[in-house]
Order: sequence, then structure tokens, then C-alpha cells
Amino acid sequence: MKTAASDLDRLRESLGPLPEPAVEPPLVMVSGLPGTGKSYFCQRLLEKLDAVRVESDSLRKALFSPPAYTAEESARLFPAIHQLIDELLDRGVPVVYDATNLAEHHREYLYNIAHRRDARLILVWVKAPAEVVQERLQRRGAGAAGGDSSDAGWQVYERMRQSVEPMRRCHFVVDTSRDIGPVIDKIVREANRR
Repeated sequence: MKTAASDLDRLRESLGPLPEPAVEPPLVMVSGLPGTGKSYFCQRLLEKLDAVRVESDSLRKALFSPPAYTAEESARLFPAIHQLIDELLDRGVPVVYDATNLAEHHREYLYNIAHRRDARLILVWVKAPAEVVQERLQRRGAGAAGGDSSDAGWQVYERMRQSVEPMRRCHFVVDTSRDIGPVIDKIVREANRR
């Protein structure tokens, strides 16, 4: 049986090289439904922000091969991810967390970690029109969505859409069907603010 410590070790090893520590490291939490462009947004953001990307889809695959996307998997995965983020922020490492985070009670874990570690919490909600999402998810299903770790399709999107809870805290809203450059610049300025 796998232990929480071995799960954390496997996640830590999958990250690769880490950026330099910062005095007030930012935690950028990127949330949204599958196919809305979270991964694309994070890739673009990391071109301008020196941070480590903690992506739930790729980390799930680091723990489970192949993943079954069960509640039992998630019950192991997300506590390990939260522990990893807590550890990174404690070391001063800036983090971009890429996950759906659709429910406020799931986001609360990250709010608490950021508060405990005195990290600058930046919340981002990523969205796109449903017809754009459907087209993206069809391309993903056909294997034409390179660089995307997610396996979610349209049915998953439809099911998850029913469980979205609005963010209660101040956050950026990004429509990835439009030019995302200006909002990325705002987020980078906020992350680097002293």
C-alpha cells in the first residue's frame, strides 16, 4: 500500500528544476472547467513568471498509471498536492497551481496554505464559450491537442459544469477565446509586487 510520504516523493520528483525562492512567493491558483484553456493560460503565464507549475492532471498520472479518475484516486492525489504546495511555499518557491478547483470548499485548502505561508494568493478563473470548449475537447479526443495532460472530454465538461461554485474572493477572469496577454501582464505585476 502506498503511503502519503511516498505519494509526496513521487509528486516532488515529477516537478523538475525549481525556480529561485522569493521572499513573498506568489501562489497563482488557476481554476476552471475542462477545455477552457487552463493549461494554455498557465504555459503563457510561465513565459513571464518564474514559478513552478503544479498541474493536477500530470501529477495524477505520476501517481496512477493509467489513472481511473475515481474518488479514491482524488482522495490520495489532492492531499498530496496540497502538501507539496505547502512545502514549496514554505521554501519560498513561487507556484502556479493548475486544476479545476470548481468547489469553494476545495479552494479553501489553498486559501489556508497561502495564509499560513504568507504567500501572495492570486486567483484566476479561466473560461471560454461552450462552443469553443466543445471544439477543443473534440480535438483533444482526436489526439490533436498537444501539450495537454487532461483526458476530460465533453461529457466530463457537461457533468462538471453542474458542480461549479462561484469564487467568493476577488479574482481575475480570463476568457481564453480572446487575447489573454493583457491579463497575464496584470497577474505578473501582481505576483511581483513588493
